[in-house]
Amino acid sequence: MKGKWYEKIFTIAVFLFLYLPIIVLVVFSFNDTDLNIVFEGFTLKWYKTLFENTTLIEAFKNTLIVAFTSTILSTILGTISAIGLYKYNFKSKPIIDKLIYVPIVIPEIVLGISLLSVYNLMQMKLGMLSLIIAHITFSTPYVLVSVRSTLNNMNPYLEQASYDLGANIWQTFYHIILPGIMPGILSGAMLAFTLSMDDVVISYFTTGPESNTLPLFIYSIIKSGITPSVNALLSIMLLFTFLIVSIYMLSTFKRRYNKK
Repeated sequence: MKGKWYEKIFTIAVFLFLYLPIIVLVVFSFNDTDLNIVFEGFTLKWYKTLFENTTLIEAFKNTLIVAFTSTILSTILGTISAIGLYKYNFKSKPIIDKLIYVPIVIPEIVLGISLLSVYNLMQMKLGMLSLIIAHITFSTPYVLVSVRSTLNNMNPYLEQASYDLGANIWQTFYHIILPGIMPGILSGAMLAFTLSMDDVVISYFTTGPESNTLPLFIYSIIKSGITPSVNALLSIMLLFTFLIVSIYMLSTFKRRYNKK
């Protein structure tokens, strides 16, 4: 049955609401003026001068370093924690199950100030290390929840069958458990990476002047106006994001097609 006219209009309105700001950002990265108010002409000069903006590039580099490092470490910690909570029972397990969600549900400003207070008590200098630790702190629970959800959906008899057939604990983990939880690991890692890339509040409280990130840099220039160079960099990031998503969707489609 064909959808009603107002359902189509509502769907179009939702997609415009979601994607129109992104389209505007990309369009204004080609704007032949410093002001992002009116489109005055097409130019590629902002893409050419992008790498001459050392402050912007340095902030972007710091963002990538923090995002990749925190994602790798939080994925490892979250995966190990999820497996431990899934396989073992102990008295404090129900309490820990509830505490897992605390960093997820509390406001970011509370977590940021809390981490800053801990750093001050430890007399720890704010910089890249403190920033990476902070990102690991709020990213790990997301990975843990994602991996644990995948573990709960696994067939519990596969692991026991592996042991019955003579496999040791490492062979069972590598050939049975790891492939089974890999979708949860990848989902958690992608979520952790995304959260790290665009974090502002927690990074604001836990970073130093020499470890500025791209979100903080953009936040600092909002009052004076976003330059087209920033739009150009964000457009390149969007392009890579769409490419990664397209490759992932294509590989998923091929796996489903091969199964059929």
